[in-house]
Amino acid sequence: MAAARGCPPAGPGDRGLAELLLEFSRAQYRAKDGGGAAANKVERIERRCLELFGRDYRYSIIHNAHGEVCAHYPRHIVIMEFESTVQVGKLQDLINRSKMARCRGRFVCPVILYKGKHICRSATLAGWGELYGRTGYNYIFSGGSDDAWADAEDISEEDSALRNADSQLFDKVRGHDIKLLRYLSVRYICDLMVENKKVKFGLNVTSSEKVDKAQRYADFTLLSIPYPGCEFFKEYKDRDYTAEGLIFNWKQDYVDAPLSIPASLTQSLSIDWSEYQSWDLVQQTQNYLKLLISIINSDDDSGLLVHCISGWDRTPLFISLLRLSLWADGLIHASLEPSEILYLTVAYDWFLFGHMLVDRLNKGEEIFFFCFNFLKHITSEEFSALKSQRRKSLPPGFTLEEICMLKQRDRGSTTSLSSDFSLGMESSPGAAGSFTYEAVELMPAGAQAQAAWLVSASDRESRLEEVRSAFLASYSRTIGLKAVPPSPSGAIGGLLEQFVRGVGLRGSSTL
Repeated sequence: MAAARGCPPAGPGDRGLAELLLEFSRAQYRAKDGGGAAANKVERIERRCLELFGRDYRYSIIHNAHGEVCAHYPRHIVIMEFESTVQVGKLQDLINRSKMARCRGRFVCPVILYKGKHICRSATLAGWGELYGRTGYNYIFSGGSDDAWADAEDISEEDSALRNADSQLFDKVRGHDIKLLRYLSVRYICDLMVENKKVKFGLNVTSSEKVDKAQRYADFTLLSIPYPGCEFFKEYKDRDYTAEGLIFNWKQDYVDAPLSIPASLTQSLSIDWSEYQSWDLVQQTQNYLKLLISIINSDDDSGLLVHCISGWDRTPLFISLLRLSLWADGLIHASLEPSEILYLTVAYDWFLFGHMLVDRLNKGEEIFFFCFNFLKHITSEEFSALKSQRRKSLPPGFTLEEICMLKQRDRGSTTSLSSDFSLGMESSPGAAGSFTYEAVELMPAGAQAQAAWLVSASDRESRLEEVRSAFLASYSRTIGLKAVPPSPSGAIGGLLEQFVRGVGLRGSSTL
């Protein structure tokens, strides 16, 4: 994409995103901190998310007004119901029973609905260090804080006696976690941790499904896809926001989780997974995203869970990339414009699910910025979920090329293709004022659900580039401008000038 010279004036959508980013950079969202000076701003953000979800989905709400379900999850947890058989009452009961099983109480939560499948996020499994640590013990048995291991100390001799019962406790809490996963029809669990267990203060404070000694998760398809944590993204920032050539050091002592993916899931991807430790950050992120898209695009009805340790850095990175990639294909949130899907993704996937942007910015760990700037690396058709669907979805006797010819010849009309299929063409409501593309529905007679969207590769690219450009412009005006005062001459300071050039808002270079 050609770099823009200067920044255009902020529009209404930009101003909403700017307010969101400013609030995001001010404090971490916590559901139980609903009051305070920023309450009205946070409520506007929450209401806006619900309105954007409601454009394309019927949904129910799991209420979390005071953080009683999870302190770092939204106060209004959205459960999308279109093409879903989930009953929210049953789901809420399973959540209340299962939340102890995972780090910080961050339970398995559905956040994207695609082809009737739930794409979920969570933290990793809690280890006995969290469950039995002094604050963890209070959390489980006395309703205390869910920041169990954040301030954990070495447990006392009396507390350590509880370890004798850890198997029974794990059977109970992990059993509830498994029931929740099954209720959501989740089969695939993708673990982004680079370690098997998180060790803190000498304790195994968290674990993961892949090292559960009792093999409780053996019926699920477990994927260990280790991905660098937020600390690694300081190197990204220090390299002028350049991910190309940036390779994680896999020889560090704490890194002990090898990549492990069932062969049945890799056959169609043409990726040499044995080379993963030599990939730079761009190639690693691209290949993992291809894997996730391939999983959710399979012919079965199984859902997907993505998690890292706490579920608020690497997890929203891949959840966001999935959401934006599927949206760019016209497969989810089909009526949202680029500015709207950007707002929803920043607000819901990052802010309302507790990403600690303030802390990450202070440390220079800019994984949040990386996520949206990375969109330029996934614009091609090889990342499209439609790639394998297009020929599957064609009505009998028609090729994709013939369908495209029909689109040109019969624009805006309804043309009978056969006794079993009809072709409906219309402009996307999400494309108004920005770009155009055609939505093609291939529907069995009498069917109500959309069967397929045919979006060209160029449309996908323009949609993602528009989202990226809007993010970069708003980020530079808010977070990116904060710590860089103008020079006495009124020109942009040297550091900011490098930033603006780096992200492609000025000059001819792009990041």
